[in-house]
Amino acid sequence: METGWRRLFTREHAVNLALVSLGVWLHAADSLVVSTLMPSIVNDIGGVEYIAWTFALYEVGSIIAGVGGVYFVSKGGLRFAMAFTALVYMVGCIISALAPEMAAMLVGRLIQGFGGGGLVALSFIAMRRLFPAKFLPQVVATISALWGISAFFGPLIGGIFAELEFWRGAFWFFAVQAAGLTLWIGFAFNIKKKEQKPAEVKVYFPGLRLISIGLGVSAIASAGIDVSAFRSSVFILAGILFLMAFAWLDARSDENRLLPLRPFDPRGGLGSPLMMVMCFAIATIAISTFGPLIMTIIYGISALNAGYILAMSSIGWSVAAVTVANVSEKHDRQLIMSGMIILTISIIGFMIVVPGGPFWLIPVFAVLEGAGFGVAWTFIMRRAEAISAPQERERLAGALPTLHRLGYAVGAAIIGIAANSSGFSEGVSLEAAKSAGFWVFAAGLPFAAIGLFAAWRFVRQ
Repeated sequence: METGWRRLFTREHAVNLALVSLGVWLHAADSLVVSTLMPSIVNDIGGVEYIAWTFALYEVGSIIAGVGGVYFVSKGGLRFAMAFTALVYMVGCIISALAPEMAAMLVGRLIQGFGGGGLVALSFIAMRRLFPAKFLPQVVATISALWGISAFFGPLIGGIFAELEFWRGAFWFFAVQAAGLTLWIGFAFNIKKKEQKPAEVKVYFPGLRLISIGLGVSAIASAGIDVSAFRSSVFILAGILFLMAFAWLDARSDENRLLPLRPFDPRGGLGSPLMMVMCFAIATIAISTFGPLIMTIIYGISALNAGYILAMSSIGWSVAAVTVANVSEKHDRQLIMSGMIILTISIIGFMIVVPGGPFWLIPVFAVLEGAGFGVAWTFIMRRAEAISAPQERERLAGALPTLHRLGYAVGAAIIGIAANSSGFSEGVSLEAAKSAGFWVFAAGLPFAAIGLFAAWRFVRQ
């Protein structure tokens, strides 16, 4: 069939699909690999108080590169932009692999975020330029399946290197893949011949707005270092002001806005779905950031097993999404609200069972967490588009993943404060792990409450 899967996997299109898939894979597997490796990393080079930074900085880098993807393509072309971001990702991996202490690891993670976020953004741009429109559903389905595959193999790769007591090898493993992608794009892959030329559009790089995001997340994360009431409050306030400055600058950018108007107003409009997504990202990042370390300390499980508990969340997302994929539009409200309630239940469940057991319930709540997002995600986009003005729909499509990643970055910074306040800043111990195992999840509950309110207002529109 001309437009079917058989035609997609001919030589003409299979090479293009491999290029896009490799770019997505390098980013998709990253967080689960590093989450699985984190107990080994802090055991070797220390810096447990900076764990949250390793995730927050990666997300900040991803946001900046992801938003700037269209700009980079407009200036240097798709081939140069993809080769350059793959090279940046490789450099970040090498710095992380060689890191003698956590400060160098943080630099490497930020650079990896630039590369990984850029690769994903550019892979989606490449997807639309390298394939005829009739093949896009199959390409999107392939990419979606790749995210699920990465959820399985990410913890496996991280766990293998952790069990070999060679955590640096995982970063070398991904650096080699990024080097191969760089060479392939730079010397052997002729994108210019293949791509469908888009219409010329003048693109501006939102540098000041992205700097405001980076400073805002960094300030909140800084509040978790040397925790004290006055110092931490000052940094949190500074972080909030920087993020407010981002929102103000963006609202003044007219047609170059990154977000729809009033994106942080949970009471209605497009602010309600955007705030819902961002708040639940903040509320659910704790298990990925601190879960493996806390579980290995309290329950004595291997890094591999801890990684697979994280993978249960991605599997729950995929299974739930497939299960409800064909549900009619009239049930969107119920599915969105049900998904957010399931997410809230999973956060409360983690807060109870991670520090106190029983251990077998942890993977159950991991599945529930993923299922909450899986049940709701497709219908969030569908309903948000239905209530949006036509001129805001393209902006909305970019805003949802951007605020989702911003939520992960802010959430990692916030739970870093909770973890270090619980005793991790003094060093890793069983007592500190049990205390942190409660408070890193408890810190997410206020944001889950805001997210539920935003969800309620969203489905009532």
